[in-house]
Amino acid sequence: MAALTLAVMTNNASNPNLQSTDNQPSHVSLGRGGPRVFPLALGCMGMGAGSFYGNADEAEGIATIHAALDAGVNLIDTGDFYSTGKNELLVGKALAGSRRQGALLSVKFGALRSPDGGFLGYDARPAATKNALAHSLSRLGVDYIDIYRPARLDPNVPIEDTIGAIADMVKAGYVRYIGLSEVGPETIRRAASVHPIVDLQIEYALITRGPEKEIFPTLSELGIATTAYGVLSRGLLTGSRPQGPNDFRAHLPRFHGENGDKNRMLADRLAALATSRGVPASHLAIAWVRAKANAQNVTAIPTIGARTRTQLQDALAALRVSLSADDLAELEAAVPASEVVGTRYAAPQMATLDSEK
Repeated sequence: MAALTLAVMTNNASNPNLQSTDNQPSHVSLGRGGPRVFPLALGCMGMGAGSFYGNADEAEGIATIHAALDAGVNLIDTGDFYSTGKNELLVGKALAGSRRQGALLSVKFGALRSPDGGFLGYDARPAATKNALAHSLSRLGVDYIDIYRPARLDPNVPIEDTIGAIADMVKAGYVRYIGLSEVGPETIRRAASVHPIVDLQIEYALITRGPEKEIFPTLSELGIATTAYGVLSRGLLTGSRPQGPNDFRAHLPRFHGENGDKNRMLADRLAALATSRGVPASHLAIAWVRAKANAQNVTAIPTIGARTRTQLQDALAALRVSLSADDLAELEAAVPASEVVGTRYAAPQMATLDSEK
C-alpha cells in the first residue's frame, strides 16, 4: 500500500455529492432529494442500560450524542426495539431543548420484543406502523421523525402497504423522509414505486461485501444512499471481543470458537497494515467503506456505534484518511471477505433477512 493520503474526504471524482471545502467535512445528500447530512452518522444502539453490548453509562451516552452534534454530526440513529424503548428515551433526553434543531432522527420500527428481551418477529402492518410511530414520538419527546424505516421486511405484509402507511404519516407531518433496512433489490424497487426512498441501512464492511453484487447497483440506479452499519464488523476488525454473556456478539457466529480465532487473524492483518501506515485499523476500515461505495457511485454514510466520546473522536478522525484505488485493492487482498468464517448473524436471524435472499 502506498503512503496514505490524509485528507478530509475520500476521492470524489465519481460522486459529485462528495465535496469538501476549507479542509472541513462537507455534508452530503442522503439520496436523491433527501436531507444534507454529515459524512458520518452516530448509531445509538449500544448506549444506556440493557443495550445489545451490555449495560453502558447513560450519562456518557448522552454526552457522546452532544459531542457528535457539536462536531457537526447530525444524523442520529435509534430503534424503538433497542432496549425495549429505553434507547429512544435516552436519545430523547440528549435532544431535549435546542439540541433537537441540529439533529436528524433516524428511527427503525417493527421488531417485536418480549418482556424478557427476546425477539418475537416483525409487525409492519399499516396500523402497527402508525402505532409504533406514535409511541416513538412520545418516547423521543418530538413532534416528528426525520427518517422512519421498517427494521426488516415483514414477510406477511407487502412492502407497498408498509411504505404507504409511512407515506400517510409524511403527508400528516409526523415523518419527513422514508428509509429502508436490510432489504434486497426487488423490495427496494417496490418500496420506491410507492414513495421516494432516501437511504438503505445495511451492513457493509471490508469483510462484509454482499451488497456490492446487486443491492448497490440498485441504489445507484435509483439515487438512494446507504447508511452503512457494522463498518468495523462490530469491533471484529479492531480486535474487540464480547464483554460477557449480555454482549450480543457472544452469540454471533463470527466471534466465538474456531470462527473467532480465524477471523481475528484477518483483523491482525488489517492491524499490521494500519501500523505500517501510522493510522489505527478503524480509520482504514471506515475509509474503505466510504471510498469503495463511492467507486460504485453510491453515497455511503458510515453509521458508527460509538458509546463514548473517545470512540466518537476516533471515528471522526477517520474522515481525514483518503484511499486510492491501489490502496483499496491492497486492503482487499490482505483482508479478503472470502476468508471470513461464519455468517454475520445466527441462522434464525439470517433467515429473516430479505437482503440475503
